[in-house]
Amino acid sequence: MQIVEIEHPQTLDDYEAIAHLAAGARQLREDAAPVAPRMAGRTVWMVSSTAKGGGVAEMLPGLVRLLRDVGVATRWAVIETDRPEFFQLTKRIHNLIHGEGDPRLSGEDRDLFEAANRDNADRLAPFLNPGDVLIVHDPQPMPIAGLLRERVEVHAVWRCHIGLDFETSATRAAWEFLEPYGAAYGRAVFSAPEYVPAFLEGRASIIAPGIDPLSSKNRDMHVHEVVRVLANSALTPTTGPVLRPPFGHLANRLQPDGTFRPAIWPEDIGLLVRPILTQISRWDRLKGFLPLLHAFATMKRRIHSDDKRFAPLHQRRLEIARLVLAGPEPEGVADDPEAAGVLEDLKRACLALDHATQADIAIVTLPMRAPRENALMVNALQRASSIVVQNSLREGFGLTVAEAMWKRIPVLSDSRACGPRQQVRDGIDGRLVRDPEDTDELADALVDVLTDSARADVWGHAARRHVHDRFLVFNQLSAWLKVLEELA
Repeated sequence: MQIVEIEHPQTLDDYEAIAHLAAGARQLREDAAPVAPRMAGRTVWMVSSTAKGGGVAEMLPGLVRLLRDVGVATRWAVIETDRPEFFQLTKRIHNLIHGEGDPRLSGEDRDLFEAANRDNADRLAPFLNPGDVLIVHDPQPMPIAGLLRERVEVHAVWRCHIGLDFETSATRAAWEFLEPYGAAYGRAVFSAPEYVPAFLEGRASIIAPGIDPLSSKNRDMHVHEVVRVLANSALTPTTGPVLRPPFGHLANRLQPDGTFRPAIWPEDIGLLVRPILTQISRWDRLKGFLPLLHAFATMKRRIHSDDKRFAPLHQRRLEIARLVLAGPEPEGVADDPEAAGVLEDLKRACLALDHATQADIAIVTLPMRAPRENALMVNALQRASSIVVQNSLREGFGLTVAEAMWKRIPVLSDSRACGPRQQVRDGIDGRLVRDPEDTDELADALVDVLTDSARADVWGHAARRHVHDRFLVFNQLSAWLKVLEELA
């Protein structure tokens, strides 16, 4: 069990000092005023499966820090285990909830699931006091509430960030496996009503996730800082003196020989001058990296086909466009054992393409050992992009979608995944395709967005406003304060 220390320096005063964030910050203070005194003497414990990589780890630092700032004592604990098969099992459960995989779960699986959580409950129990609130995130640590309530009287809330908006044999198997652990929770919170399983109906609330606009991943960056971060992380060459030295850990890029080297090899990706299409996600098959890669290759082939005619400027834009597929170093995310295999499959698919198309695709791994540097790399990559794609086959809620929208970058996603269609209004904030695995439809959409820069600019402005109104951290925290008030 790891107790994570939050080092972000921002306070609510910093948000109030920014004109377009001041109203949200003030409203949060008002919402907290009646709740904080009732939570006096209690601690809210956030429990998750990893401190870095993935949406939960992205959101929790801001939630913990701002809850503390409004007077609610909050801490963050991350489960750990020396049983590698535990995270293999929880990844299977994750996939089953998304409707994928073999639905057979055994008694041995349950024993492993409970044993790893019992170890962590043993470590966390000494920190808890009666009346504390335990907010457990996602399936990995779900049994921990029942194990802890045997020792200390705490209020428990299960916060599930994933789900599927239809039922399959796989989803039924996952929920049947998890149902016994639901009895320990008086409340549950989901990102969409479609995700709530039958055994939690009547005690589930809906809270949309939100992004922190002052985090390293989302804060505004002047053009000089974007260039500096790209240069210091080896995502673009250094053409002159820079103020700060290179980052300690650099972004790496797939090479023609199948190895990874700093991303400026074998040549500049062109982030500062070319049209760039970017997807940044965990290396997960359900993120739709492979169909996107094939759609981009299809788009490139179409440029020179006899039946396609583009205006000269559009032709040039399509010819020099490049695709960036980026994700964390696989070994940097403890709870995702499939990442290395997914990256290997993507690597093989890319190296099988013709050399010209390969040269226009950059598969990039971002280091996770320095979280702030990683966040700055993602921020700069998104800001250097012409389009941010989130081609997920399944997506509980795409934080990368909200991040790009906040930065006024047009988003291309799909309507089949429940999360993105909650965020992107098709034709208003960006584009939604019907089928993320249809490479022809995807290729058409890539061409449409790339060749209509005026419309893309309108989408970007609408997208930022939409995130401002619905998907910032203030909205999420105000909803959590209502839950805490009811528990108190």
